[in-house]
Amino acid sequence: METLISGRCDLHSVPDSYVLSANTRPGKDEVPFFESIPVIDLGINSIHDRPGVVSQILEAAREFGLFQLTNHGISAEQMEDTLRVAKEFFHLPMEEKGKYFSEDPKQSCRLYTSIEYRKEKVHFWRDALRHPCYPLEDHWHSWPEKPDWYREVIGRFSTEVRKLSLLLLGLIGEGLGLEHGFFNEGLTRVQLLALNHYPPCPDPSLTLGLPPHGDVNLITVLLQGKVPGLQFLREGSWLAVRPCPGALLVNIGHALEVISNGNVRTVEHRVVTDGQHERTTVGSFIHPAYDSQIEPARKLVNDRGGRPLYKSVTYKDFVSTYIVDTYEIKPFPERYALKRD
Repeated sequence: METLISGRCDLHSVPDSYVLSANTRPGKDEVPFFESIPVIDLGINSIHDRPGVVSQILEAAREFGLFQLTNHGISAEQMEDTLRVAKEFFHLPMEEKGKYFSEDPKQSCRLYTSIEYRKEKVHFWRDALRHPCYPLEDHWHSWPEKPDWYREVIGRFSTEVRKLSLLLLGLIGEGLGLEHGFFNEGLTRVQLLALNHYPPCPDPSLTLGLPPHGDVNLITVLLQGKVPGLQFLREGSWLAVRPCPGALLVNIGHALEVISNGNVRTVEHRVVTDGQHERTTVGSFIHPAYDSQIEPARKLVNDRGGRPLYKSVTYKDFVSTYIVDTYEIKPFPERYALKRD
């Protein structure tokens, strides 16, 4: 537990174990905000222009791999409560939140720091609480009991954000021409929630909250507050994401890129720290079941006279390879790309 950043009060400089090499640290150069990230009005209560919304989502997923979503059906009050309870958890006394600390990645409800602290040569400026949340009744009893309203607020949010994620996947499938219900229970069986906490950092130029990566899953929906920190790579340059009031950020995952046969793409992104302010976010990750087959949808290959760009693989093996490639800094999912004539 002594490794938790949020539990240390003596950090007036960045410890050597968090200092990245010169070619991987963010440095002191200011990264500009990219003001052209699509902001899509979902109009959840009345999607009056469904083809238009589908077109916007598909274009954003193809061109950027991420977009911000407004009028998504989750109230401002619910989002504020979710961020508030997440912050309260990380500010709990060590003896309380430490009940959930574990260095075992297989632990169901787990508080940890960085990514895999004991395996890393360099650590990242983040504490995280991660747990499954679907089906809700199978998991909520393992969640933190403190703050008192944690289970109620996080349970309600996870249920609503799952509905939203499935709606988005349905709209993307519709735009790709896939059959209704393509993203069925098998491909969307697992939902993980991650509460990320990035305390103020003495020198943000030396370290990162999270290293450059793409999400392995199908789709990620991120609730972030007012403090920016997310950056994405575009044409070889890092660009910052300015949080849009009331919006949720949507990321396309590697698994969805493969299933779409490259029609939508994952974006490489990272998290920087802030010298003055803490940053807390809540991310919902939709994963296929481990025994699901990850491969280009046949309709996108057979019905269109095309060819698959990726090999077929079980999601279990897909994730295992992703973890190895992440540690060895190899491109992913290019490992599964088929050779072209």
